[in-house]
Amino acid sequence: MKIAEGWKDYKILATGDGMKLERWGEVCLLRPDPQVIWKSSRDLFSYPGIHAVYRRSSKGGGAWERRMPFPQEWNITYRDLAFKIKPMGFKHTGLFPEQAVNWDAMRSIISEELSARPDKKIKILNLFAYTGGASVACAKAGAEVTHVDAARGMVERAGENARLSGIERGIRYIVDDCSKFVAREIRRGNRYDAVIMDPPSYGRGPGGEMWKIEDDLFDFVSLCSGVLAEQPLFFLINSYTTGLQPCVINNILKLTLGGYGGEVSSYEVGLPTEEGIPLPCGASGMYVRAAR
Repeated sequence: MKIAEGWKDYKILATGDGMKLERWGEVCLLRPDPQVIWKSSRDLFSYPGIHAVYRRSSKGGGAWERRMPFPQEWNITYRDLAFKIKPMGFKHTGLFPEQAVNWDAMRSIISEELSARPDKKIKILNLFAYTGGASVACAKAGAEVTHVDAARGMVERAGENARLSGIERGIRYIVDDCSKFVAREIRRGNRYDAVIMDPPSYGRGPGGEMWKIEDDLFDFVSLCSGVLAEQPLFFLINSYTTGLQPCVINNILKLTLGGYGGEVSSYEVGLPTEEGIPLPCGASGMYVRAAR
């Protein structure tokens, strides 16, 4: 497991009974987490200083219960990056802090490539890109990023996060179905040095297109291999689908990108907790070009 330990504005204070208590800057939120199947040593709902609790509904979904006043949205930082946080539907806050381990890895790869080839333009395609954590990190390292997501509101939030991080140029924002966009890029002959994707378990595109990760991921990664440059830098897949093991992602990357001759690794991503145990948060797999 790779653990995102570099945060100062974010911390998991306690876990148990299906819930996690987090500090986002100065705001404490209590929300469900499907990985937390152990018992808590204390009643997390009675923890002092909780600003809001996300309560599930028996009819599906849920809602935030505000306990103390706090801003509708606020900013937190990770190293030299800044992000806007806002409690949203289905317990989301607009950021997945465990992805900081992948942000750091990608920034390191980009920086090394630009150090060796300072005149090179590194083009990155970020698919299902959400609010742009990876887009901002890669652009901050000097890459040119194409950010694609079907949800206009999330793409707009990505632009806000970029500006908060001091990035005015370097990111192209696209509201579109990811599969259709990739197919058009292949027909246009556009190529990218790296691809990032964070596909949902289930979803619909703007035209009603159905997505189910177990049925569609392999074919989609195969499609995306057609948009890669001749010697791609990396290819990152993230997944939060319960039951989709890192080895599955590893196998997909090896089967689809094996011809490039690089190295593939897969791993869980997680976060440290004040209890001294790591919280598993998802799985990632990354292809990286072999060292020259």
